[in-house]
Amino acid sequence: QIYLVESGGGAVQAGGSLRLSCAASGLTFSRYCMGWFRQAPKREEVAHINSDGITNYTESVKGRFTISRDNAKYTLYLQMNSLKPEDTAMYYCAAAIRCEWLDTGYRGQGTQVFVSS
Repeated sequence: QIYLVESGGGAVQAGGSLRLSCAASGLTFSRYCMGWFRQAPKREEVAHINSDGITNYTESVKGRFTISRDNAKYTLYLQMNSLKPEDTAMYYCAAAIRCEWLDTGYRGQGTQVFVSS
């Protein structure tokens, strides 16, 4: 059974920072593409990182968010800087063998991020 557990969400003022973590188990972590999605209310992919460490970001977070992974710790991260009210959403991580399958892959329960103006 694959489990993804997010943490690190919370309330922050605009311009602040948060670091999300996603602890994974039940899979060979290093072989999976990992990603972050958010929903509020529309759902969108925020970023992903493949098994080679190549990253991709949605345009609205480029230069502000950084996705990274620690294969030894089976953990995915999302460093979020210069947060804006429009970043307010439920954030959840996802896993799939191929990045193009992330949208329908394994998913955690999510962690809420609230950015006040």
